[in-house]
This record gives sequence, C-alpha cells and structure tokens, in this order.
Amino acid sequence: MIGVDSRVDACAAMTAGRRMHGMVQELYPICRSITGDGLRETLRRIETRIPLDIHEVPSGTPVFDWVVPKEWNLRDAYVKNASGERVIDVRSSNLHVVNYSVPVRARLPLRELKQHLHTLPAHPDWIPYRTSYYRESWGFCLSQRQLDALAEGEYEVVIDSSLENGSLSYGECVVPGETADEVLISTHCCHPSLCNDNLSGIAVATFLAKELLARPRRLTYRFLFIPGTIGSITWLSRNEQIVPRIKHGLVLACVGDRGEFSYKKSRRGDAQIDRAMMHLLSRSGQAHQIRDFSPYGYDERQYCSPGFNLPVGCLNRTPHGCFAEYHTSADNLEFVSAEALEGSLRLCLELFELLEKDITYVNVNPRCEPQLGRRGLYRELGGYPDAEQRELAMLWVLNLSDGNHSLLDIAERSKLKFPMISDVAAELARHGLLVPQRKEGEQ
Repeated sequence: MIGVDSRVDACAAMTAGRRMHGMVQELYPICRSITGDGLRETLRRIETRIPLDIHEVPSGTPVFDWVVPKEWNLRDAYVKNASGERVIDVRSSNLHVVNYSVPVRARLPLRELKQHLHTLPAHPDWIPYRTSYYRESWGFCLSQRQLDALAEGEYEVVIDSSLENGSLSYGECVVPGETADEVLISTHCCHPSLCNDNLSGIAVATFLAKELLARPRRLTYRFLFIPGTIGSITWLSRNEQIVPRIKHGLVLACVGDRGEFSYKKSRRGDAQIDRAMMHLLSRSGQAHQIRDFSPYGYDERQYCSPGFNLPVGCLNRTPHGCFAEYHTSADNLEFVSAEALEGSLRLCLELFELLEKDITYVNVNPRCEPQLGRRGLYRELGGYPDAEQRELAMLWVLNLSDGNHSLLDIAERSKLKFPMISDVAAELARHGLLVPQRKEGEQ
C-alpha cells in the first residue's frame, strides 16, 4: 500500500512543488479550449510525464442530452488602429480573444467595435476571460485602460479561427491496483492562460499519478484530464460499464493559490471520501472549509448527477468565484506558489493513504481484552513518545473491530488521528489479534 503522510522528506516535497510550478509555467502560454490543438498539445505535455491514453470523440457525437461540439482552433486575432498598430493582440495574451470566437475580418468604427469588447472596470489593468462555446459569436477582451486609450476612428478586426467538424480530446491514465475498486481523479484542462483555474489542478493530478505509479497499491486510480462539463459528460456516456467500480472520487481545481483548503462534499454527503477528507482537515491544525454539495461548480456536478450519484467530492484552496483574480489575467504565475501546490499534493496523498488503509478488521479474541503484556505489545509501546495515546488507540481498535467498523469509523469515534489507529491495527494484526473482514464472495 502507499506510504506517504508526514514522513515524506520535506526537501523532496518542496522539489515536487517547484516542479509542479515549472509545469504550470510550461503550459501557461498554450491557448486551450474545450476542443482543438491547444488542448491536444496540453495532453501531449502531460503524456511526457505519465502514461496517458488520449481519446478523440468526433464532433456531432450524442452524449446524453448534449452533442460533442465542433472543433475550434485559433491562429491569430488582433485589432489594428488607423496607423496599422495592433492595439489588441492575442500574441501578447490568449485571453484577448473570446474563446470559441467565429472567424471575423472586418473594418468597424469604434462605437460598433465596443459592442464586442469586454473589460473589468473594477480592475482596470486586468483582462477578463470570456467564452462563447455554444453560441456562435465573437469578441475581444482587454483591460479597461486599453479600452480608454482607444481613439475614435475605424479599426481593422481579424479573428483567424476555424470552427469545423473535428473532435473532442481527453486524456486518461489508469494506475492499476490489487483490486478493481477505483478512485476517480478528474481535472479540467480546457482553460487558456489561467494558472490557478486550472493549471494547478493539471499539475497536481499529474504528479499524483506519477507518485502513485511508483508505489504498491490496493486500489486502482483513474485520472481524467478533460475539458470542463462536456468532457465529463462525454466520458460518462462512453464508460457507463466502468461507473460501478468507482468507490471514491475527487475533482481537483484551484489548488495552487495561497488560500486555506476548501472541500465540497459529494451529493451523498456522507461518502467515505467525504468523511476521510473531513477527518484529515479537522485534525490538520490548519484553517479550512467544508462545504455541502451544490449542483453548481466543476465536473463533480456531472459525476454526482442523480443518474450516477457517484461519491465524488471537489478539492480547492480558494473556491472558484471567491477570489478576485478568478477568470482574469491576474490568475497568473505569481498567483500560484510552489508551496501551495506541494501542500495540495501532500493532502491528496494523505487522503489516498487513508483510503488504502481503511480496512475493517475482526477481533479474533472478542471476549474481554486480550493480554497484551505477554505478547510484548506494552514493551513496544514504550518506545513511542505518545505511548499513552497509542495504548488508548489499541484499546479502541480491539473494542470496535467487530466486522462492522472500519478504521476510519474507529478514528472518528475515538477522536484519534487515523495514522495512529492504522498503525496500531497493523501491529495487532501482526500479533494475530485481528484479521481483515472478508468481503462477500471472498474465500
């Protein structure tokens, strides 16, 4: 099983943080969307780090109540003034063009051009991020200061894009374990130059997969790198036979900023992954938020739709829409940090460690307490600085290991940290006092 938690070397962990930030920096310039070459290039960059199956689903494919859209690609986009100067230029920021804009070649007076321009007056130096995925339109985004500097006159407007039949791309990495029970980790990879939303999720998911590939595992982990909304809908429509194997799930988004952790529970509200994350955060000593499920947000709302009702939660630092930089050019390389990325990676690894070790045991000597002293267990406890708590943990594990309580149940009821409960359970099992509860059908 994976062995992570606080024993990870701090220097190695920070090296992972810097590497994740380097990955964010590498992917930052790419003009991504829900389809197209920018999305494919992003998946290819991920594939250089972990094994990735890249799938292509043709435009026009029905996926439940939706249809895979036409493929969008952008070659160039600009607005030139009367002097031929590019006053808006997608080469300086791919946020300058409204994502999925149809092709345009026109000359317009400023009053008409303004009908297609988007700014953020409250943040006059920031460029907003806007999309037009499912309604054919076009436009440009710019800072309020840029707009204020535009003089009256005629402007040349060019959006050299294509919107044609093609395909939707997504990546899938399966990390097999001893069992077919799966953990689904999903992250959206369709946004252009936005670091927290969601290059941070891409980087953390990639490094999670890389870390898990190097460790023995009881559970199987399935990583999805998908365009938001339409990607999860497409995957679910093509993989309904896999859905029953998903026992836990986590959507990763906005995990690179310096805010406190925020966990949104699954629709079920009491899924094992909900309880596991709440247990870890409540005992972390750090400020955090636990939010109830809402059908508004990221792809957890598709996985948790009533027809699937999967146990999928969502991990953020600052949730979407709760930081001013959200969907603006201020969500840049300075807004995310190596330390925050490393902390998000470590929390996810601690979560998976808990899920791996959350076993249900049976006490083979349930009539009164076993004599621990003659088995040397008290002597072994003497070598620990927290011997008194470990002894209490041992008594809790022995008392509640009746085949009906998992180790997480015991940790919650005893109010002791899961790693201690898990450690003493393993020790009791080594001394023949506990055996794992067999699942139905096991020999």
